[in-house]
Parts: sequence; structure tokens; C-alpha cells
Amino acid sequence: MIGVAVVGYGYWGPNLVRNFAETGGARLVSVCDLKTDRLAAVQARYPAVEITDNFEQVLRDPRVDAIAIATPVSAHFRLAMQALMAGKHVFVEKPMAATADEARRMVDEAARRRLVLAVDHTFIHTGAVRKMRELVENGLGDMYYYDSVRVNLGLFQHDVSVIWDLAVHDLSIMDYVLPEKPIAVSATGMSHVAGEPENIAYLNLFFESKLIAHIHVNWLAPVKVRRTLVGGSSKMIVYDDLEPSEKIKVYDKGITLNGNPQKNGEKVYQMLVGYRTGDMYAPQLDMTEALGRELRQFVDCIERNEKPIADGNAGLRVVRILEAATQSLAQRGRVIELDQVRRIA
Repeated sequence: MIGVAVVGYGYWGPNLVRNFAETGGARLVSVCDLKTDRLAAVQARYPAVEITDNFEQVLRDPRVDAIAIATPVSAHFRLAMQALMAGKHVFVEKPMAATADEARRMVDEAARRRLVLAVDHTFIHTGAVRKMRELVENGLGDMYYYDSVRVNLGLFQHDVSVIWDLAVHDLSIMDYVLPEKPIAVSATGMSHVAGEPENIAYLNLFFESKLIAHIHVNWLAPVKVRRTLVGGSSKMIVYDDLEPSEKIKVYDKGITLNGNPQKNGEKVYQMLVGYRTGDMYAPQLDMTEALGRELRQFVDCIERNEKPIADGNAGLRVVRILEAATQSLAQRGRVIELDQVRRIA
């Protein structure tokens, strides 16, 4: 049994605690939080689980093999590094750190100590996103675009912009689904609340091929939208996370190019664009709770000394893009190259 402690019992912590308590191979040892009312709620629901407001106590506990961190982003690096240096495996909320340098140091420390470092990219463990990756690998043809919209009214964050709060989801999905990694990013956005970070933003990501990605995130939308379009030369996907059952729809639609590019030896292009319209189908999806599946994999990786799908390098790639997008925002959309030397393949 892998002994687990959860640090942070705010918004996401209760979900981690519930799933760890139900995950085979794991034993929930303790929950740590600075607020006594949150700890009282833990004790009322899980009387066998220890509660503490002392993180040092968690680090010293020999029963704890792994620590799950669900605190504000600003505390991720400090807590994760302390846990790794104490010999504990780490599961950390996304984004994994506030800067790419911090994320890289976490990756290096975990590798040096041969510990599992997992980042909570929950969406890649959903049946919908796993199906989307399968379709991209086996049925869409050449990739054309990835276009995502993630908007709603609230919840405003005071410590991070809408990019770090919402776009991190789409970037983690994109990192998992697409066969290429971006080489540059451009971002524009605006804050409509004085003294607060940007509440609306648009990201463009560029690749070595003709693939392009666009992400729109917004805290000021009158409706909630969670929709992604993935276009290929053979088929196209619409992924709507708000759909109760048919979250993935595959369209056999596209274009065909016909015509003779040369005429009488001259370079006269007369390409005729034709439209292909076929069937639409909604594949059956695995509806297993993503977080439960993710934590089961985390425990298995500790037992087998393996790397999780969303390991530290995946988390670093996402933070690197977030950091570059923030730089671009400050410069009104200037294209920021993702450093080839520092970029993780």
C-alpha cells in the first residue's frame, strides 16, 4: 500500500482526498491545511485520517510515501521541492509551477532521486480526450488546426491571469493529443478590472508544419462554453465537454483540390476547391471518472517505477508556453519563440 498525504483542502483538495480514499493500492494517511475549519470537515468525513496544519510533520511521517499538492500555484515549487528532497513521490496541481525555471528544477530533482513526479492534467485521462488522441493518430490525416474556446462568467482569480487559470487545461489537452509540439506563441488580452490580471485572452501557437492552434479564454462571457475543433485533411472532430454523453463527434468532411497547376509551360494555378461531405458519428466513450483513473495510474507508477502520462516534462512544456504567452501579452502579441535548447521534446 502506498501511503498518501494530501496538502491543501480548498477547491480541489476534497476531490483528491475522496479519490485517494477509494483508490486501490493507496492508503490515505493524512490531510494538511492551514485552516482549522477545513481540517474539521476532513475529520468529520474521514475519521481514520490524520489531520495537521504542519507540513514538516507530513514530511517526517515514515508512513507517507507520496504527497499530493493542491495549493495555490505560488506554493507549488516550495512544497514540491521539500517533498522530493524528503524522498516523497509528488502529485502536483496544474500548472505545476509559477515559472519554467521552477518546473525544470522540480523535474531535475525528481529524476535525480528517481521519484515519480506527476502533474494533474486531469482532462487527458477523460474518455473523450483519450478518444480524440486515438482519432488524431489513426483517422484525421494531416493535421490542419486545433481551435478551442473555454469561456464562462467568473471565477476571477487574483493571483493569476485567465491564461494560467483556463488556458492551462487546453494546453495540456493539446500537448497530449497533437503529434507535434509548438515552437512559438503569440498572445493578446486585456484586464477590465483595475489592478487585476487579464480576464480575457487569445493565444496563437505555431508549429514547424502548417498546423496552427488557437485558444480563446474568457472570464467575462455570458454563457459557459467548452468546445474544441480539431481539423485534419481526412476528418474533423468537435469536442464539447458540456455535452452529457456525445462529447466527441467525428465529421467525415473536408476539401479536395483539383486542377492543373501548369498551362502552356506557364505557372498558372487554377486550383478548384471541392467540398466533401460525409457522415457524422459519435463514438462510444469510457465514462470512468478521470481523476480516479489518474490517481490509480500515479499509484501504479510508484509501484512499478514508471513514468505517468502527465509527468514532470509534460507539466514543464505547458508552463513554458504559459510563461511565453505571458511575455507576449505584455508586448501586445509579439511572437515569442519557445527556446529550442530549453524546450522539452
